[in-house]
Amino acid sequence: MAVGTCGLPESPCRSHPTLASDNGKLESRTTEDSFLSNKSAKVFVAGYRGLVGSAIVRKLQQLGFTDLLLRTHAELDLTRQADVDAFFAAEKPQYVILAAAKVGGIHANKTYPADFIAINLQIQTNVIDSSYRHGVKKLLFLGSSCIYPKFAPQPITEEALLTGPLEPTNEWYAVAKIAGIKMCQAYRLQHGFDAISGMPTNLYGPYDNFHPENSHVLPALIRRFHEAKVTGAKEVVVWGTGSPLREFLHVDDLADGVVFLMEKYGGLVHVNVGSGKEVKIKELAELVKEVVGFEGELVWDTSKPDGTPRKLMDSSKLAGLGWIPKISLKEGLIDTYKWYLENVKQ
Repeated sequence: MAVGTCGLPESPCRSHPTLASDNGKLESRTTEDSFLSNKSAKVFVAGYRGLVGSAIVRKLQQLGFTDLLLRTHAELDLTRQADVDAFFAAEKPQYVILAAAKVGGIHANKTYPADFIAINLQIQTNVIDSSYRHGVKKLLFLGSSCIYPKFAPQPITEEALLTGPLEPTNEWYAVAKIAGIKMCQAYRLQHGFDAISGMPTNLYGPYDNFHPENSHVLPALIRRFHEAKVTGAKEVVVWGTGSPLREFLHVDDLADGVVFLMEKYGGLVHVNVGSGKEVKIKELAELVKEVVGFEGELVWDTSKPDGTPRKLMDSSKLAGLGWIPKISLKEGLIDTYKWYLENVKQ
């Protein structure tokens, strides 16, 4: 296809209806275009076994969707272009939610930088391109708050993207996720493909990673307090002063937000999905201690680093469209600890 100097197609392209324009303002949409009005449609949830994907599947099943396309990595390797294309050609999904990604902590990112950038780029490129070429009505790409500059002004708005250097410890993953956002934008601009992007804040909930060495702060605290409770330990030591502020969103709230975006949003700009509420790490640790029922002492090792003082995303754009989270932090922690007891504890 011929491409003009501005990068837009000179020949006619396939168009997709959208509900929210590229500036985020709502526009009308017919019922037949609605995601929620077509619960018999084929919906491909890529990465359905992970923390995010499993929550999205639970939400769609609760809403009555009857034809979810779910594939394990063994059944469909998303890094293999030919396999992905054959899957789309055979199954012809109408909607795609791309929650598949290679993820890991600081140590993993430092040890396997090539894997983090290459595997994520491969997954995104294959799924987004096949979605467009095989007639998918709408695609939602999920990224991460790590796409933003390390020293972005707080709260972090969508406009902060690409305004400064990234956090070096996960830049390989972040660069891949930024490329995913830009690919969705490019396919919308050139092909009229209804591809949108959502950027979640720190997530927690069922199917989280509770590994003792490479889990994130919240599941790590749950595990440590539980093990201290079981062994009768007198104290739990946590690094730092407890003063940094962090934002958390229960993964079931994210799943609800994903459905909302699939139904209501069709803009060019990615959308932050957060709780909009901050909590000090000290308060978080005290709350986890209470939920778990650990009766010993909480000790802060102030000789250890605190990390970034504050990290909060500005989710006012999504709130302006009509969505807010419903699950309180305490309620979410109770739910997560219950799942941990039933599925993880030794």
